[in-house]
Amino acid sequence: MRRAVLALGLLLAAPLLVAEPAAAATPAETFVGDNIQKGLEILRDKKLSVVQRRDQFKALLLGLVDTRRIALYTLGQYRNTASPADIDAFAAAFQNYASAAYQTYFSKYTNQTLKVTGSTQRNPTDFIVHTQLIDPGSSQQPAAVDFRVRTDGGRPVLVDVAYEGVWLSLAQRDQFVNFLGQNNGNVRTLIAHLSDMAVNLGKPSN
Repeated sequence: MRRAVLALGLLLAAPLLVAEPAAAATPAETFVGDNIQKGLEILRDKKLSVVQRRDQFKALLLGLVDTRRIALYTLGQYRNTASPADIDAFAAAFQNYASAAYQTYFSKYTNQTLKVTGSTQRNPTDFIVHTQLIDPGSSQQPAAVDFRVRTDGGRPVLVDVAYEGVWLSLAQRDQFVNFLGQNNGNVRTLIAHLSDMAVNLGKPSN
């Protein structure tokens, strides 16, 4: 669970990390690396208010991450029995939850270094970009972070992230399917649960 939460934070906060350049980068690697830099520039813009910085980050991130695609995947078999209205409502709730999680976790990664180390092409439109998360203040080995990039929609989007081998979407699907199994497959109950978590994540920590 802890790794899944950290993976969500990394997926949504990837543009906030300091990027190290990679030689002869592929388009997928460039997509990941360039957008990290864009997020960093917003973060460092002292002319922006807290609200402006948050909103600009949110707009950037939601333009990079296909939250609807991820949301539908995490419903598992319950996607087949949910009504179109419930699916749309769940996708919206998932997006709000993801955005709230990003807003909570992004500040933890601003001093980290995300180094792109290469990529693997799974098929013509599916890539895994391999990176290392390096903490300059720690003597521990860098953490392995992989980003899955899809281009079948005509433009590159982030659809998943793995932290130390744990894929976020798989972990979330297991959690959500288990929750739905305990609640008679009621997607609206899961929607309410996600909405509550989004509200709690958005509350000040002190």
